[in-house]
Order: sequence, then C-alpha cells, then structure tokens
Amino acid sequence: MRTEAAVLWERGENWSVEEIDLDSPRQGEVRVRVEATGLCHSDAVLADGTLPSALPIIGGHEGAGVVEETGPGVTRVRPGDHVVFSAVPSCGFCPACASGHQNQCDRLAVMGSGMQLFDQTSRHTARGKAIALMCLLGTFARHTVVSEAQCIPVDPSVPLDRACLTSCAVITGWGAVVHASGIQPGDDVTVIGVGGVGVNAVQAARFAGARRIFAVDPVPAKRDLALKFGATHVADGFDSAYELIKAETRRRMSARVIVTMDVARGDVLQPILRLTGKLGRIVLCSLAAAGPQPVALNLFDLTMREKQIVGSLSGSANPNEEIPRLLDLYQAGYLDLDSQVTRTYRLDEISSGFRDLAEGRNLRGVVLCQS
Repeated sequence: MRTEAAVLWERGENWSVEEIDLDSPRQGEVRVRVEATGLCHSDAVLADGTLPSALPIIGGHEGAGVVEETGPGVTRVRPGDHVVFSAVPSCGFCPACASGHQNQCDRLAVMGSGMQLFDQTSRHTARGKAIALMCLLGTFARHTVVSEAQCIPVDPSVPLDRACLTSCAVITGWGAVVHASGIQPGDDVTVIGVGGVGVNAVQAARFAGARRIFAVDPVPAKRDLALKFGATHVADGFDSAYELIKAETRRRMSARVIVTMDVARGDVLQPILRLTGKLGRIVLCSLAAAGPQPVALNLFDLTMREKQIVGSLSGSANPNEEIPRLLDLYQAGYLDLDSQVTRTYRLDEISSGFRDLAEGRNLRGVVLCQS
C-alpha cells in the first residue's frame, strides 16, 4: 500500500514528509494505522548524528494506533485492537525476557539496523530505497509495519493521543523512580531536567511517597511545570540546587537523583554526585552520544559515602506489564497525561514541532498522524 511518512535522508537535513510504499506484514508482524506519536528528543538527535542510526530512516518511537492487518503466526493482537508501541522489543523467550527484564531483550542487539526485528529486511520503501525505522517502529507515519513483540494491547477507551506518551517518556521517567532508584517512602528525590521524561519522574516520586522533590531546570516555564506535577522545590542549576538541597535536608542531600536531561554528558556527573547523599543512588535515564567520553568524578566521595550510579533503559520496566498499568493509573486520576501535551501537530508540521521542542516551547508535542 501507499502511505505517508517523515523520512530523514541525510544528517543535518529537515524531515521530508512524503509518500512511501509499505509491504504487507510477514511472519509475526502487524500493520498499524498510527494515530498519534510524541516528539521525543531522541528523535531530534538523529538529525545531528548524536544518536547513530542507519539512513534513510523514518523517525518516531513513541506512538499508538490501531491494528489493521496481521501476518502469519501473530497471537498477541488482532485487527481492530488499540495498541501502544513499546520503544524496546520483548520477544518473551530470551534469557533477559524470561528473567523478568523485558527492557533488556536480546533482540535489542539488532535495533541499530532499523530493519524488521526477526528477518532484518525492510517493509518500507521510498525513492527506490529500503527505509530503516527508529527503534524498529517508525511512528512518524500514517501506517507502519512492526513486530508484534513491540505492540501492547490497551483499553480502547483511552485516547490514543494520551496513550502514546506511555510508550517512552512516561515509562522511562516513572520507571526510573519506582523500579531503578530503590526509593523508599520519605526519601528526598532530585530530578535533573524537567522535560517529557522529567515530569514523569516527578509524578512517580510523589506517588512513591517522596518527602521532598527537587526539580532542576534552567527554563523558568519548566520549573513552573515541575511544581504543577508535584515538585516541592525548584532550582535553575547545579550550584543553586546544591545550596537549596543542603539547606532543606540539613546537609544530608538527596537519597535518589534521577537524571532526565536531554543528552547526558560526562562533565555533569560530578555536580550531580554532590547533590547525592550517603548511600544515595543516581539513575541515569538520558541517552548520551555514542562512544566513550571523559568523566571526572570524586572517587573518594563515591567510595566513602557508598554512592551509586546506575543506568536505566525504558524505566527498567517490563513494558507489557507497565504500560497497561500506567494507563490504569491515568484513568483512575493518579497519573496526569493530559497536562503533558502542550500542542498537537499534523504530520506535515513535524519540523515545526521539533523547533518548538528545541526552543523549550513544548513539554510534549504530539503528532496526530491521521489529521
């Protein structure tokens, strides 16, 4: 079939919204009509090369839609099902999945190719070339073909322009707190960066019973948003945060520090370590540029005060379990998804959406792919 998608052909170029050819789903695959997809910073950095990928590529990994067709052997979904895409696959049978770590599925090893999960070929073609998919999904499109391993059925009563957020931003920020940080009721929590991931870390910290929630961001509007989502204190940078946290905690600092800034950098780890108390844990959610980079740390402080630095992918959560639970919390009024959507865009307005994201004008922009 013919459909439309936003394709990145070369680094540094704008997204090209154009017609593509889409093959029918094969073994274990489904065709989904994409209804809504979030604009995530991870997609933005495809264009500047910070995040390496195959080219040309259809961007987008935070999406939701309706199943239109299933290939042979599909058992998880059927036509008409509403689904949220998981930004990471979960095959269900590799050692990682079988041990309860679906976010570390062994199939992640092929994600960089952008080709179909199980046979490493393409179903998407434009200008006579096979097109790769961001996170094997390519949600910047009106339709896509993906593995059923990345489709999670959800309650059809949940609006898909809200449900799509749980695919990446919500599960990442929420899970970093409730799964990766080791939080206990009464802990003090600091969130570094109040974007689409950070506000969900703030919400999770509140839900988990944090005593104080410190949100750090240089953008005044985002600090205001952090307070709306449950932060108790805000700061505009590391120095002001250090003085604030030291005063409020009587020098004990934060038990949990969640790093959700747009791109992780080695030079900020030492200031973040200073914000962390004895036996505290830093959870790094932010993606960094590929490859090693210099990191300067006070190793004496790290050892003597038994601090920890851990990574967290997709909230260290099992998406097949976590995404429906997050949507249940949304429907019950415990999780605010509505306030996260600053503005919606048509597919042909995607470049404008990324400009707004870069300039701090939206918390989460959502593309309504069928508009």
